[in-house]
Amino acid sequence: MAKAPPADRLAFERQFWRQGLRVVAGVDEAGRGPLAGPVVAAAVVLPATWGEGAFPADLRDLNDSKQLSENQRKTFFARLTACPEIQRGIASVEPAEIDRINILRATHQAMVAALASLAPSPEHVLVDGLPVAVLRWPQTALVKGDSRSYSIAAASVLAKVTRDRRMLEYDRHYPAYGFARHKGYPTPEHLGALRRHGPCPIHRRSFAPVRAEQGELFPVP
Repeated sequence: MAKAPPADRLAFERQFWRQGLRVVAGVDEAGRGPLAGPVVAAAVVLPATWGEGAFPADLRDLNDSKQLSENQRKTFFARLTACPEIQRGIASVEPAEIDRINILRATHQAMVAALASLAPSPEHVLVDGLPVAVLRWPQTALVKGDSRSYSIAAASVLAKVTRDRRMLEYDRHYPAYGFARHKGYPTPEHLGALRRHGPCPIHRRSFAPVRAEQGELFPVP
């Protein structure tokens, strides 16, 4: 039998559900720090009925994607995407655009696109971290929100798994860099590959370690 989750992980959603808002979205991103690949954002709306004791037992351990193993993330991704009651949107911004507008703006752009893809539109947004000025919806920013809100945690898992799968695809195209292992983050292996081979088409050329291996300076937006 499904049981209600711990109050602290639905407390923020429940606050707005009790005010009569039904479309409360959590939003989070994956991929701000890597030297290569897109930044991906996801938005998730959980059904308001879950705040009344109908929360699925198989999602009770859902948490910040960084606190989960790769297998746990894959399992939760499958459960979240298979549930017809959950609304979700996923969007990405590619490396060339990141270089053009900078990573912070690119992250916010991906968040806006993920939220805009939801139907119906959000009535309130729970944001992980700091407020996002470009959001056109009412928002509540939660520091460490991906471990305090199930909606944000769900978004963090969808964004992370989606991005990791993209990087696995890129690994097949550019096997010299080891993207399947480090997902584009600046590990010693990745930095060594950059020194040996220079950047490939999915590298963020405005990021300092990549600029250093190009022998030329790209302006930081």
